[in-house]
Formats: sequence, C-alpha cells, structure tokens
Amino acid sequence: MAVKKRYGNALGRGLDALISTDEVRPQGSSTINEIPLEQIEANPNQPRREFDPVALQELANSIREIGIIQPITLRQIEVNRFQIIAGERRWRASQMAGLKAIPAYIRTINDENIMEMALVENIQREDLNAIEIALAYEHLLSSTGMTQEKVAERVGKSRTAIANYLRLLKLPAQVQMALQNKEIDMGHARALLAVDSPSLQVKLFKEIQKNGYSVRKVEEMVQKLKNGEDIVSGKKKITSKQQMPEEFSTMRQRLSDFFKTPVQMSVSANGKGKISIPFANETELEQIINMFDKLKEQQ
Repeated sequence: MAVKKRYGNALGRGLDALISTDEVRPQGSSTINEIPLEQIEANPNQPRREFDPVALQELANSIREIGIIQPITLRQIEVNRFQIIAGERRWRASQMAGLKAIPAYIRTINDENIMEMALVENIQREDLNAIEIALAYEHLLSSTGMTQEKVAERVGKSRTAIANYLRLLKLPAQVQMALQNKEIDMGHARALLAVDSPSLQVKLFKEIQKNGYSVRKVEEMVQKLKNGEDIVSGKKKITSKQQMPEEFSTMRQRLSDFFKTPVQMSVSANGKGKISIPFANETELEQIINMFDKLKEQQ
C-alpha cells in the first residue's frame, strides 16, 4: 500500500494526524489490514467468557471455505500488538481454521474533537478510496452520535450518498480490501450489494478478478441471479439457488418448459415477485400469445 503524503500541520495532515507513522505506517482507523493472528490478543474486559464449541467449529468451517466475511476491529496497544474491540469469535474460529492472518479495522485512540475535524476534512479529499470514506462516515456516526442527515450536512453530501458508502462495509472483507486497493471500483461493489448471499458475493468477486468483467457485465450477471437463473463464467457455473427457494425454482422451470423459453422469475422475502417471458423475435412473441389464448379458451 502506498505511503500517504505528510502535511505541515495537524489538521492539514488529515488522516496522518490520526495514525502513528513511526512504527506501523499503513494502519489507522480508515484502513483494513491483514494482521497476523499471533499479534492479536483478546480483550480481558470482554463480557463473553464462554463460546459454543459447535457454533465456533461451524464458523471455522465457513471461514476455511470462503474466508472472513466481516473484518474484526482492533486497537493497537504497542508495536505489533493489537487488542480485540469486536470479533473475538471470528479470531478464535480463524485460529481453528488454520489462518495465519485476519483482515481487521485498526482503531486509534485520539481526542474525539480532533478526530471529528480531521475526518470531516479528509472525507472531502479526492485521494481517499471508497472504503476509507465509508469508515470515516461510520466512525463519525458511532463516535459523535450524529445522524446520517447531520453527517451529510457536515460534509456537503446527500444522505443517500452517505448510506451508499456505509453499505460497502457490509461486503465480505476480501471485497472491501480489493475496493480499498482499487482492484475493483465502486460500481462493481454496488452491483455485488444487490446479491443477498455473502458466499455468492465472494464467488462473483473472484470471477470479476479472474475475467476483468466490466460493471455493466456484473450488473447483468447479478440481475440474472436475482431472476433465479444460473450464469456461466468461463468454465464455471454459478447457481442462483441461494437466491430463490427451491419451490419457486421448480415453478420457474415448469413455466420455461411450457413456453419453451427460459422464463425469468424474481421473488422477494415476503413472497412477492414478477415473471418475465423473453422472446427473440415477433414469431416467438406470437407463439406465446397464442398459448395464452388457448389457456383462456379452456377456462
């Protein structure tokens, strides 16, 4: 990661003013970093003392298969030593999964008034990436008690823009890190947010990395998955079954067989949805209409 430029005064230095630049240069409240597990320790004041071993093993299995979905949050207590603020279960499960390092947000303890002023200033800097901005917004909300509307007012952005940045922090950790490192852009990330399943988000992300898909291509792939269709990327098939209950997938297939065309179907969590019947030309459209007419005659 590139080293940020240092400026002449405390507020002008922006995020550098919030980070100790002598020992651990890249780490601060606005970045995600891979931290070795051996450098992390539990918080002795953690209220939870017992962890369900079965649930912990299930989490370890999930981490072994698709990695960490949500980064843990740490604070630096000395050089190369960090203490857990949030995420001890993920830390323990990562050890069980055999990981050597884990993605983490690093929080530094500073005067909150200076922190707020520096964050507000630096959110407006063009060289900050989307994750840095999202974390700055999140920190303002959590540390100052501001509403999204108030933050929007302070930084001169719309509340919708604030919400869109905050949504990026719901993406799997490896997607966030790729966005931070500018391996994908915000358009890719926003397209992935339309997929409900984190594991499916990870699969699509890997295909983006492998094939260099454009934002428009990813949006098309996501829409097909939301419609209950499977997609093919290279030689890999990505199934949409995670997006739609099996009974709806069966109904969609029956309709596809009946109309002799790949019917598309989308269903929301409360059971509402829509059906789309594609056609390639006017002849196919006429055939579909004739089928509807025959069904009407049979009533």
